[in-house]
Amino acid sequence: MAKMTYIKAITSGLDQVLNDDPKTLIFGEDVGKNGGVFRTTVGLQDKYGEDRVFDTPLAESGILGLAIGLSLTGWRPIPEIQFMGFTFEAMDGIVGQLARDHYRFGGQKKFPVTIRTPFGGGTHTAEMHSDNLENYFVSTPGLRVVTPANPYDAKGLIISAVESDDPVLFMENLKLYRSMKDEVPDDKYTVPLDSAKVVREGSDITLVAYSAEVNEALSAADALAKDNISAEVIDLRSLSPIDTDTVFASIDKTHKVVIVQEAQRMAGVGAIVASDIAEEKIMSLDAPIGRVAAPDSVYPFAQAEGDWIPNADDIEAKAREIVNY
Repeated sequence: MAKMTYIKAITSGLDQVLNDDPKTLIFGEDVGKNGGVFRTTVGLQDKYGEDRVFDTPLAESGILGLAIGLSLTGWRPIPEIQFMGFTFEAMDGIVGQLARDHYRFGGQKKFPVTIRTPFGGGTHTAEMHSDNLENYFVSTPGLRVVTPANPYDAKGLIISAVESDDPVLFMENLKLYRSMKDEVPDDKYTVPLDSAKVVREGSDITLVAYSAEVNEALSAADALAKDNISAEVIDLRSLSPIDTDTVFASIDKTHKVVIVQEAQRMAGVGAIVASDIAEEKIMSLDAPIGRVAAPDSVYPFAQAEGDWIPNADDIEAKAREIVNY
């Protein structure tokens, strides 16, 4: 297995699906000759041609409209929305149309659209480029939402997303693109779209996180271990649907939990996870449900994002509070 960055793993996965299925198409702003603003699709147009990897005008609503129409006629589109903040321009296409169409057609038509979009802070991007907007989409029935936290899952999940007959929002974390490497098989493999993963075993407290915050939770677990506090870390991977079985099984073992997200406390999926735990596992808890999230404010300018984004220290402090309750 080669060691790949997160972004190269996604490129490898896209290469795989383009090679496997001639009905797959990649399109979006600058994804063709330039390979995308982050070079995620670099080289794919040269390999598969301009008919299968091509640029579009700067019109997100048009990109989604094209994707929906293509999926209706037997294609498997992979549109890119250049930054997640730009999904607002395509909101009707995603929420008002794509997510509802399987129901509208009585299950007689499939809508295998995988919408790729970068998001997340820590790279000092401009306004509307870093926002965590998953809460808008996890509250949309008919739409799957996934976000990998490491290169291995990035490749496996993108392949699973494209091969799924359901519409999928595939969230790619900007900070992770080139900040980490992992062993990634050259051959094809898949990661389930609806399963969480225990990335670190523990017995004293459960830390539930997703995307870049998984790595922060792992760092917090390392710090806690120095005081013999054993933290189990769960990567949700899928934000809709949420794999509550994995979360519940961990709580039955540790009896304490902290939920972590980069998004504002009022956003993200932390409140959903907390509600599910409160409904189903309240009698298994020995302490209140802890939550770590960004402040309920507009995403700050780049100079302040280091203080705004939750980090390992924040997670460690909350975990100690819950453990010592």
